[in-house]
Amino acid sequence: MIQVEHLTRRYGALTAVDDVSFDIARGEVVGLLGHNGAGKTTIMKMITGYLEPTSGSVRVDGLEVGRHRRAVQARIGYLPENCPVWPEMTVIDYLDFQAALHGVAAARRDRAVARAIARTALKDKATAAIHTLSRGYRQRVGVAQALLHEPDILILDEPTNGLDPTQILQMRELIGELARQATVIVSTHILQEVQASCERVLILRAGRLVLDARIDALQRGAGLLVQAEGDVAGALREVPAVQGVRVEADAASPRSWCVDAPIDAAPAVAEALARAGVRLYALQPRRRDLETVFAEVNGLACPSAPEVTHA
Repeated sequence: MIQVEHLTRRYGALTAVDDVSFDIARGEVVGLLGHNGAGKTTIMKMITGYLEPTSGSVRVDGLEVGRHRRAVQARIGYLPENCPVWPEMTVIDYLDFQAALHGVAAARRDRAVARAIARTALKDKATAAIHTLSRGYRQRVGVAQALLHEPDILILDEPTNGLDPTQILQMRELIGELARQATVIVSTHILQEVQASCERVLILRAGRLVLDARIDALQRGAGLLVQAEGDVAGALREVPAVQGVRVEADAASPRSWCVDAPIDAAPAVAEALARAGVRLYALQPRRRDLETVFAEVNGLACPSAPEVTHA
């Protein structure tokens, strides 16, 4: 659906996006994650054709953005981070105007506007002037305009910006609904939004793509977590499957230990701890959340106690 190859964008001496490549398949919900200034918005502007790359290419359905800009943009619904709206217009008038700009036929326009209002829970504000709306409602108006023409690709830059907790849950549900019909890219610096809404994450750091992985795969294969009292590291020295042991949390009693071993090594770990007289309180797979992964790839992970490895 989307092929990004060696995409680079420079502003004088500043390289905002540095040789980024990735593919996104039809129907995927992908989170574009990174600190402010990591290059997320710049990449989205190049995908949508609002900004030309310094080098590299973007293809949508086989069409190169630079050569087939209008055809590509017709397939995309885009919510910029600060969505431009006309404050003096009412919500329904603004959406009708946007539907015309998107090329929605006059005979279908009323239905398209009504559907977008319903999907973004704007019915009670449909006749209100946009300047009277809260930031959260203005954000919903921005999402509504991106949905009007039923695009194949929906690109949302910080879609939950300014929303209250209830509205955030509604937005997540809407993204899930949209994913049944469209490819969705969600750009954010909020880890929980990617965790809750997306099935795959692209993490950017200083303009470079540092991680491209499915979220469920990131959470697997992180070793074992042991809660115990005693010399856990000493007890596990002779277990062949254990590659290392480190203290996960040192302040509490019992201590938590991270054991670098596959999940199927759990019985051998339990037996070794029992033989050594270690009091075992818990033994379970250790799963990483997206916050942990993000800290690792950005070099922000907090150092643990010294790791104990086999001699």
